[in-house]
Amino acid sequence: MFFFVSLAVEGALAGVLYSLIALAFVVVYKASRVINFAVGEWLMLAVLLVAAGVHAIGLTSAAAMVFACAGMFLFALLFNALVLRHLVGRPLISLLMVTLGLGAFIRGVAQIASRSVPSGISLPIPSDPLVLSGLHIPTDKLVAALIAALSVALLAWFHQRSRTGVALRAIADDQQVAMAVGIDVYRYLLIAWCMAGAICVVGGTLWTFVNGGGFGIGLVAVKIFPIVVIGGLDSIPGTIIAATLIGILESIATGYLDPHFGGGCGLLACYLVLVIMLFVRPFGLFGREEVQRV
Repeated sequence: MFFFVSLAVEGALAGVLYSLIALAFVVVYKASRVINFAVGEWLMLAVLLVAAGVHAIGLTSAAAMVFACAGMFLFALLFNALVLRHLVGRPLISLLMVTLGLGAFIRGVAQIASRSVPSGISLPIPSDPLVLSGLHIPTDKLVAALIAALSVALLAWFHQRSRTGVALRAIADDQQVAMAVGIDVYRYLLIAWCMAGAICVVGGTLWTFVNGGGFGIGLVAVKIFPIVVIGGLDSIPGTIIAATLIGILESIATGYLDPHFGGGCGLLACYLVLVIMLFVRPFGLFGREEVQRV
């Protein structure tokens, strides 16, 4: 029982971090209905910018994250101006292929740039575990989860309470009506992509600090896609709940099944839940079922 509780706690901490990274996918889809298959590569680029700020420029961790956010904002601006504006009204497959191509481009650039920049990122967080009733909780994972939870709460508040968040929700409901009442759709779509970039900076930095950097961070998207589908592609609360559940399930499956089957059971369990969800509730736990009038 003690082993189970330990696995569940570690899984919940990982799930909070998953939820933050998954929101980089959700905020873009919720506003623009673009499925960004390059989320992993956006994380990779954000971490590379933070590492460059720390190791190449000599900035502190906080200053390097601000530098990386500025870089991601510029990248989002160029991507919107040079690519997305020209795909308005085009078939959905065009947008999907663009995000796949963007991911391949970022991987190539990151591979060239990372040769001279170390991928590790350190944060001023103690490494000694916290002991509660005999349960050892890694301090780095606990603090990273708390920072991620605070970031998720701020993002949810911003989306629900701020004027920008109201405009983004109006665009998500109906872009044509939003344009008719005077909302600058292109401007707010750019804001959504910039928000995704900032989320990738914070989430990618925390992930690299806890689990290490390198090109493996691009594979985080493999774990993110089941979360956003299970929670609902356009649902922030659903993503948070699904990320926590998937984190716990992955940790328990890894702890109990990997010693017998040789590894990979955690990810397999996540995708098994995804398949079941697609049969039972295809639009996710809290996703909105699309109603088509004929």
